[in-house]
Formats: sequence, structure tokens, C-alpha cells
Amino acid sequence: MQKRSLGVIGGMGPMATSVFFEKVIENTVANADQEHINMVILNHATLPDRTDVIINQKEETFLNAVVKDIKLLETAGVENIAIPCNTSHFFYEQMQEMTSINIINMIDETCKKIHQKYGDQSKVAILATNGTVSSGIYRHGCLDYNMQLITPNEVYQEQVMNTIYNIKSDLAVDVNAIEQIIIDLVDKENCCCVILACTELSCLKLSDEVVKYCIDAMDVLVEKSIEYSGGQVKDPIKWG
Repeated sequence: MQKRSLGVIGGMGPMATSVFFEKVIENTVANADQEHINMVILNHATLPDRTDVIINQKEETFLNAVVKDIKLLETAGVENIAIPCNTSHFFYEQMQEMTSINIINMIDETCKKIHQKYGDQSKVAILATNGTVSSGIYRHGCLDYNMQLITPNEVYQEQVMNTIYNIKSDLAVDVNAIEQIIIDLVDKENCCCVILACTELSCLKLSDEVVKYCIDAMDVLVEKSIEYSGGQVKDPIKWG
């Protein structure tokens, strides 16, 4: 298949962008440099905080900033765009209207993959920022596939949010607390799986016992990015 260049709007946050890049390299079938996909990565770390702009209804500050990245990628001649940030997909339709280049929809691709495995009426849990949860993007995504989204209670959500921002700040993280939240969502809420819907959570090293209940939206984006770019994925996502 012909290779197509991939543009990446990153920096949300920088560590998550680095993990995304590494995952693309690690999961592409390639025996030489030339067999990897071409990527143009913009590490736009000063983009406004997505949770803040959503909760405080300051969407234009984000859109006015990200349009410059989209125009840069158009000039670079990329053929698909990946944005390794779940919360930013609240603006997916507005961003897609800014360009004729296909922007890979991480939320839709993730919900589609879950539905393919678990089917209609599945109960799906989510770990994400307050912005992603309150935006309803995954709730609507699940509804599109006739699934139900379960969110953590207030105490658990605060733990998740603290974990995400501790990762951003390079502070200590209690992985056990996150694992317990995942286990409770599966056992007590009868969820078939838990979406790791913040790319900072992709930086955590979860135990094998817990990972089998998780679907990492970052991994879905990595897989689709390789496929859209004409590459071959080494090991398609497996869980459960």
C-alpha cells in the first residue's frame, strides 16, 4: 500500500505526544527506516488547557490557536492528521471544517472498536479529564453505537483528575488507586471495559490483571494512524 504522510498536533501534553510517537514506531511493521511512515509532529505545548476552555466556555481561544497548526500541516502536505488528546476532540467538527485533510476521530474509532467486541447494550466506563467527561463526547460516541457510558463517582473522578495533572507535572502517581477504580467500575458497575480516555493515562504502567479490562484510546489512535498512513500494524489491539 502506498505510504501517506501523517501530521500530528501534539503538545497536549508533551509526554503523551512522545508516547504516541514511540508507539507508532514500535507498532509499525518495518525492517528499515524507509518502511516507517513519514510524520510531521507539532509539539504545540502552549495550546490553551482543553478542560479550562470547555468548562469556562472559552472555545474560541483554543480554536484560534489550533487553526495555525492545521494550516502548517496543510503546507507540509500531510494526508491525515492525528491529535493525541481526547479532550480536544470536543472541537472535532470545528477542526475538521477548517481543512480538507482527514482528521482521525479518536473517539469514534475507540467506540467502534469496543462495539465490535462487546456489541449493543454494553456498559462502558471511562477514565478521563473533567473536560472530557463534562463535554459528553464519549457519551455521545457510545450512544452512536447503542452502548451506555458509566462515569466514576465524584471521589474517584477527583483521583483521576489529580493523577492526570500529577503526570503532567512530573509528580508521584498512585497507580494502585487508579487500578482500584478500574476494578470497581468493572466489578461493581458491571462494565465490560474501561476506556483510558486521557493520553496521560497511557503513560502509566498498569498490571496485566487490570490492563485486560482497559481499552486505551491512544492505542486505537496509534493503530488507525498506521493504517491510514499505509503502514501495517504489528499487533492489532487485544484486550479482555
